[in-house]
Amino acid sequence: MPQVEIRKRLISVEEIFHEGGPKANKPLRRVAGLAVIKNPFAGRYVEEITGFMEDLRPLGLELARDMVEALGGDRSIVEGYGKGIIVGSAGELEHGALWHAPGGYAMREVLGETKAIVPSTKKVGGLGARLDVPVTHINASYVRSHFDAIEVGLPDSPRADEMLVALVMTTGARIHNRAGGLKASEIKGEDGLR
Repeated sequence: MPQVEIRKRLISVEEIFHEGGPKANKPLRRVAGLAVIKNPFAGRYVEEITGFMEDLRPLGLELARDMVEALGGDRSIVEGYGKGIIVGSAGELEHGALWHAPGGYAMREVLGETKAIVPSTKKVGGLGARLDVPVTHINASYVRSHFDAIEVGLPDSPRADEMLVALVMTTGARIHNRAGGLKASEIKGEDGLR
């Protein structure tokens, strides 16, 4: 399979202090790691594409490590995660599915003993397309306080023959969460759900 050709990368950290209510004691930090890469299958149908997942693995690990570093280097503060991809218009949705394993397993490897599946989304889009990447708790998908989404995108991406891959992480629950449900302190850790 071809090597991953990266045109650009972005690591961004957002800090949320309040959502109109009282200021939080500690801001919620949300980090996104993006890379714009060449789609080796753009413009043509290729039957066997799964080998490209192995090629994407180092990129996933690099993004995940850089995201933890952007949060100060302590992986234990990460409580939420998600992944996504925007495929340029000369590609197909199935090309985006190739990011599921390398993106998800990279974050799980970098963060350690996570139990929950890494939520994901993908779409085909043009220049400037945006994507809402879902976020759930890293150890229990049913922890409602951590249900979130981080919007990602770059103005000049993806070009028709590119893909914009994204990983996201958060350091906690939504600011002012009060929608009830399973609390992070109540996680049993048995099945990645509860």
